[in-house]
Amino acid sequence: MATLTMSAEQARKRTMLIPREHGAWGMLLVPLATGAVVASRSRLHFGALALFVVATLALFWLRTPVEAWLGLSPIKAQTRVERAPVLRLIVLLCAIALASLALLFARGYARGLVVIGIVAAIAFGVQEAVKKLGCSGRMPAQIVGAIGLTSTAAGAYYVASGALNRTAFALWAVNWLFAADQIHFVQTRIRGSRLSTTGEKLERGKWFVWAQIVLVVLLAAASAYRILPLWTLVAFVPALARGVAWFVRPTQPLDVHKLGFSELRQAIIFGALLSAALMV
Repeated sequence: MATLTMSAEQARKRTMLIPREHGAWGMLLVPLATGAVVASRSRLHFGALALFVVATLALFWLRTPVEAWLGLSPIKAQTRVERAPVLRLIVLLCAIALASLALLFARGYARGLVVIGIVAAIAFGVQEAVKKLGCSGRMPAQIVGAIGLTSTAAGAYYVASGALNRTAFALWAVNWLFAADQIHFVQTRIRGSRLSTTGEKLERGKWFVWAQIVLVVLLAAASAYRILPLWTLVAFVPALARGVAWFVRPTQPLDVHKLGFSELRQAIIFGALLSAALMV
């Protein structure tokens, strides 16, 4: 019994201290990697990029203990024993983030990072407001929040290349479109987990189908107006294919944990293909 109690306490402590959202990690790090890789075709300020990575990870990690401290998460830091390590981690992460950002600002990256940071902060603020709508606001809140997470694409490109230009914002937009598609697909899978026929799936997932069509049209238009290279469409092919496959293949039991890792794999494939497309 004592062992079980200790294990439960340790699990509770980890939940208050360590981010566990696999999807959010992917939406944060894959765009960051694409921004850095695309920037390397011209120049690569490795020191600035390293500082940006450290600041980004610290700020992302900070959200978990802050929410536990403020009582905004399902698992709240309630007793003095629980609150002490949470507060120590908050102070440590704040110090790391502020030191990294101060060094970046001293190197002349202040203006661009402030612009990106303001947009990301607004997105996260809107996300919190939309969450208050309840179940109906869950997916919209996640899609809005993804704007903030995928800002790392523009940030990484900016600090690595020194330029906050059309390429930086195109990377941000494309990574956000992919993240929004992922969120919509996961929610469609969850809500349609008990459906067996293609007709039933199409009825439940019709908005996802329309979203896929709009996505392709947007990418084609961006390519036609030379905002993005045509090869960018190829980066979305695996994700589009997995969406179509769900409608036509036999129903399988839904394993949310497995689905999360499957989508993380999709994100990595997308990031590699996008980087290759923009490096051409």
